[in-house]
Amino acid sequence: MKNSKNLTLYIFLALFLGIIFGWLCPQYAAKMQPLGDLFLRMVKMIIAPLIFATLTVGIAGHGDVKNLGKIGLKTIIYFEIATTIALILGLFMGNILKPGLGFNIDINSISMQAVDNMQTTFQSGNVVQMFVNAVPTSVVEAMCNGDLLQIVVFAIFFALAICAVGQKARPVLDFLQSTCDIMFKFTEFVMKFAPIGVFGAISATIGQNGIGILASYAKLISITYFSLIIFVILVLVVVCKIVKIPFFGILKTIKDPALLAFTTASSEAALPKAMNLMEKFGVPKSIVSFVMPMGYTFNLDGTTMYLTLASLFCAQIAGIHLTLEQQLMIMLTLMLTSKGIAGVPRVSLVVLTGTLTSFGLPVIGVAILLGIDQLLDMGRTTVNLIGNCVATAVVARWENEFDHDKMNTFLKTL
Repeated sequence: MKNSKNLTLYIFLALFLGIIFGWLCPQYAAKMQPLGDLFLRMVKMIIAPLIFATLTVGIAGHGDVKNLGKIGLKTIIYFEIATTIALILGLFMGNILKPGLGFNIDINSISMQAVDNMQTTFQSGNVVQMFVNAVPTSVVEAMCNGDLLQIVVFAIFFALAICAVGQKARPVLDFLQSTCDIMFKFTEFVMKFAPIGVFGAISATIGQNGIGILASYAKLISITYFSLIIFVILVLVVVCKIVKIPFFGILKTIKDPALLAFTTASSEAALPKAMNLMEKFGVPKSIVSFVMPMGYTFNLDGTTMYLTLASLFCAQIAGIHLTLEQQLMIMLTLMLTSKGIAGVPRVSLVVLTGTLTSFGLPVIGVAILLGIDQLLDMGRTTVNLIGNCVATAVVARWENEFDHDKMNTFLKTL
């Protein structure tokens, strides 16, 4: 655990130095983004083989495929309940705190051009098409594109085939188990570069936008982070209480990946380490490797809550009053459009732009959000990660497969 504590210290130090460097030397700090990009690329090369190997071994290794459908159903039910609460909370906070009221910041033409590009990127939510797209035409292409849902679908069928073949498939299962061990060790190597990636990402963000952007957008940033915290307290903490799993024990366990998610604003950066830690926390590998990847398609709690809040923000700055019926329709639309699009850059703003356009609302607010999207993304990405880690523990508890002894032993080592 000493290495884990050192990593946390180095990441915090990199975060602090990145902010200072971005503030004092913005012209140089703005050029540091390649360091962050390099680290994220290193993480991305891990994810596909790691998820494929762990999920396949988790299902085929136990040989019990009958429970898979039951686990999948419980997982989706939990995801939809959590997502719905997140959307409702976003609407509630947007109506009570009114982040767009009295907002006055100029919009430049570059931002509006970016928004125009997002309008062409967005594709209207279609549940049937989403399920069709979940099946890969090529697993190699799915791995190249980092499409987690397609990789999960292929791994499930691959694991079922291994179970059907039986003993003859044992060498393949042993090979994949070795692959799991190798990829987790690979993850440890990559994590050593995390402080460098954090420094590059945060210094570039401050260098490009300036430290003053925090003051200009203070109200919106404060309301967004306050809303995210409220969601964590009212939903995630309460859920952990219900299933009798210590929420702060989960936070303590995933502090490193959570810090990575926050500083890089990337779920992918945190995913491999978080999966490894939740397994050590007492959640079976079969559940971790199934729920976590699925969560990044169906359970983006922080993102979905932010989308409803941002929708009201965009309407409020334009002086448009939305009726309760209109707000509920927007919420239902976001419930569909926020899924299955995780691989698109600036995914939240792309979905937001398409939704506003669908309801005839002005997209000028998206141009305002562009300026601080990285800062807001840091918070919602962290909540996404925490929400998915809690989901693994909840599903394991529902299945009576959560190992409390293992959890207690692991927590004592932290």
